[in-house]
Amino acid sequence: MANRSEEAEYENDSRRNHQDKKKEGVLDLVLKRPLRWLRMLIEELHWSFFFGVIVVYGVSQGLGKGLSKVSTQYYFKDEQKIQPSQAQIYVGLIQIPWIIKPLWGLLTDVVPVWGYRRRPYFVFAGVLAMISMMVLWLHTNLHLALALSCLVAGSAGVAIADVTIDACVTQCSISHPTLAADMQSLCGLSSSIGSLVGFSLSGLLVHLVGSKGVYGLLGVTAGLLVVVGMVLKESPSRSLGRKHVNEKFLDAGSAIWKTFQYGEVWRPCLFMLLSAAVSLHIHEGMFYWYTDAKDGPSFSKEAVGSIMSFGAIGSLVGILLYQNFLKNFPFRNVVFWALSLSVLSGFLDLILVLRLNLKLGVPDYFFIVVDEFVSHMISRIKWLPLLVLSSKLCPAGMEGTFFALLMSIEHIGHLVSSWGGGVLLHALKVTRTQFDNLWLVIVIRSFLRVIPIGLVFLIPNVDSNSTILPAEMLTNRISEGVDTEKIEMTALISDEA
Repeated sequence: MANRSEEAEYENDSRRNHQDKKKEGVLDLVLKRPLRWLRMLIEELHWSFFFGVIVVYGVSQGLGKGLSKVSTQYYFKDEQKIQPSQAQIYVGLIQIPWIIKPLWGLLTDVVPVWGYRRRPYFVFAGVLAMISMMVLWLHTNLHLALALSCLVAGSAGVAIADVTIDACVTQCSISHPTLAADMQSLCGLSSSIGSLVGFSLSGLLVHLVGSKGVYGLLGVTAGLLVVVGMVLKESPSRSLGRKHVNEKFLDAGSAIWKTFQYGEVWRPCLFMLLSAAVSLHIHEGMFYWYTDAKDGPSFSKEAVGSIMSFGAIGSLVGILLYQNFLKNFPFRNVVFWALSLSVLSGFLDLILVLRLNLKLGVPDYFFIVVDEFVSHMISRIKWLPLLVLSSKLCPAGMEGTFFALLMSIEHIGHLVSSWGGGVLLHALKVTRTQFDNLWLVIVIRSFLRVIPIGLVFLIPNVDSNSTILPAEMLTNRISEGVDTEKIEMTALISDEA
């Protein structure tokens, strides 16, 4: 009996130890490992870089995107009272500042302002965004043209801040190649968490203070960009004369042209352009159907915001999946499977619009939440390897300009897809009150997503640890008269706290 009692006690102790180890493993995965990862990034790249990424990606882009997307949709629909096809076109117009990101990047790379190459651009971006958002907030019965101008100006402020921090991210990707994927994951995590908070609050805020009131809040958050510009630790750069600046622009153009002559560079750029262009955006048509269709879900503002917050959660899960399981796989393989899943997920909208989910007993809200989660998760998994790849295609000394150029190529594709979606909605007569052909729009959109799968051969079959450009392009500096320490923020490469 004593032996049996001892055996039972031993089994109980073993079971408790196993449970304790399991709890510790979960705690390590959920809390300790992410904290160790963040601490490693801060130690390797300096806290100033970390702070800049959080503000630009987490607050300006993440939180700002979550708040502005929902408020702009309701602003167009309720304040300006335009058709979904028009709204889709105007959403594309708002993205134009992102297309000319190479200009902002070139300015930050070769044109110091008051002796600094980063800080003034952050300050200018914050001031521009604040003024434009305040005009939208305070002005009543604003004409559509002026409203669009303010939205474009606000977008320009965010884009200028983005290209400035992108230059720092790209520089660190070259100096710390093994951390390139980690840095993109940090950017993506900041953006997704900010978007999650923004989308979660957006519907409630639009309901409480209206779409114009949300623009006032965005003006306040834009002030953080000014703070970044004021506190950044940056070594002064030598001011250049007009003639010298012109020479630098010519040198930059020559370096860009030389880089694009490499097949490893122009082929993935062509892929990003074509894959984005043929993936038509019909978001505004779906939004009007969510809220205005007689046989649709008729979601409230709070419901729309909460649905989009699940999209942000999906993006976050996609980042975690890529960071923990996919970052060491070849770029081509990850993009291929993500595109394949994207084709299938596109048909979830068709099931919803045809109301098949109700016949299956699945409520609208639950189905749309799953759709939003899955589509954003797949989109993020597809986009992250392209971001990492882009950071490895930038010649030294032109990081901001060239990375901005690569991103602008993607934004041109998105502009084409947004306008193409608007044309398709208009051609098939999808309006504020007529949604009979929306199902056909979804079918066409989904089948067009197959095209990029046949273009994945344009992506290099390498992983995030590979070096793509020749060694001489990673050491040459366009900005003469300064060392590497003078080109980027001192905080990024200094060992000082």
